[in-house]
Amino acid sequence: MALSPLIELNDGHRIPQIGLGTWPLDDAQVAEAVVQAVGLGYRHIDTAEKYGNERGVGNGIRACGVAREELFITTKLDGEFQGSGRAVAGLEGSLERLGLDYVDLLLIHWPLPRRGEFVSTWKTFEELQAAGKVRSIGVSNFKPTHLDHLLAECDVVPAVNQIQLSPAIPRMIARAFNAQHGIATESYSPLGTGEDLLHAPVLAAIGKKHGKTPGQVVLRWHVQHGLVAIPKTSNPQRMQENLDVFGFVLDHDDLTAMDTLDAGSDAGVDSDVQGH
Repeated sequence: MALSPLIELNDGHRIPQIGLGTWPLDDAQVAEAVVQAVGLGYRHIDTAEKYGNERGVGNGIRACGVAREELFITTKLDGEFQGSGRAVAGLEGSLERLGLDYVDLLLIHWPLPRRGEFVSTWKTFEELQAAGKVRSIGVSNFKPTHLDHLLAECDVVPAVNQIQLSPAIPRMIARAFNAQHGIATESYSPLGTGEDLLHAPVLAAIGKKHGKTPGQVVLRWHVQHGLVAIPKTSNPQRMQENLDVFGFVLDHDDLTAMDTLDAGSDAGVDSDVQGH
C-alpha cells in the first residue's frame, strides 16, 4: 500500500498530495468509495456541502478502519453561507453530516464577486479556525484579483486555492500568484473534463515510454509541478492507478510535449461569472 507524500501548508499543517474527489457520488456510493480508497492508501478525501454527500463521506470515514487523525478531510461552503457569520451555521451543518468534530480544510467554494461577500465570509472562516472547528482554511475558484482583495482586508492568508487545473487548463498566472503568496494550489478536475484530455496522442506516447496510463502521466505532471490533485473515481482499479504516480519521473521532453495540450486562456470555468 502506497501513501501519498505530504505538502506542508503555510499554517504548518500538511496535506496529502493526491486525494479522492467525491463529486458527483451519492451517499451510498461515496461511503463505499471512501472505504475502498482508504484501504488502498488514500488519506485525503474532498467533499462539499453542495455535493450532497457529506453524510456518506462520514459513514465511510467511520467504516474505513483508519483513525480520524490520520485522515485529511476537506469540505466547502457555497454561496448560501456567504456573508457575515453565515459560515458558522454552514460548518455546523457539515460537521453534523460528516459526524466530525473538525475538518482539516474548509474552503469558500466560489468567490461570487458580484455579491461582494467573500471578505466577510473569510473573516468568519478566520474565527472558525481560531475556535478549533477547522485546522486550515482556504478558497476555491479564486482568481488573483479576488485574492488581492482578500489579502488586503484580512489577517490569515489562505492555505489552499483549489481551482480547475490540468495540462489543458494550466492556469499559469494563478499558480504563480498562489506560489508568490505561499498558497498551495490544488487541482480539481486534474484529469480534464470528460475523456478528451486522456485521449491525447502525446499522453499515450509518454505513457508507453514509462509504462503508465495517460491518467498516471497527467497526475505525475501535477505532482512534479508541486500541485495537490484530487482525481474523482469510484473504480478501485483507477483509485490504485491514480495513487501509483510516485515511482517515475517525467523528463524535460515529456513536460515540453505536454505544454502543447494547453487549450488557451478561454478554457475552463470563469469564476467572475460562474459559481453557486
